[in-house]
Amino acid sequence: MKLVIAYFRPEQLNAVKQALYAKGVHGMSVTNIAGSGRQKGYTEQYRGVIVEVNLLKKVRLEVAVADSKVAEVMDAITTGAQTGKEGDGMIFVQDIVDARRIRTGESGTGILG
Repeated sequence: MKLVIAYFRPEQLNAVKQALYAKGVHGMSVTNIAGSGRQKGYTEQYRGVIVEVNLLKKVRLEVAVADSKVAEVMDAITTGAQTGKEGDGMIFVQDIVDARRIRTGESGTGILG
């Protein structure tokens, strides 16, 4: 089992969800976050004072999948999140040692679908 973690622009969330749904992936967690990376932020004027905004709004998406679906999920996220501009995001993959469904108590790779 793998945990796919993606950070991307909030306005791309619906496109990412639709791309994942098309691949048959429906279980995911989404968190609104702020972060910085190569995009570096921007400056703006607020009440006459120049303010540097370097923590930008992003979305963190987590999807637990079987090893065989990792490439498919990464491709779907890339397709949905890609705008071609700096700051489109990153995808990371981590190993999951074990998992357990709380309602039934079943565990292992069988709980992923």
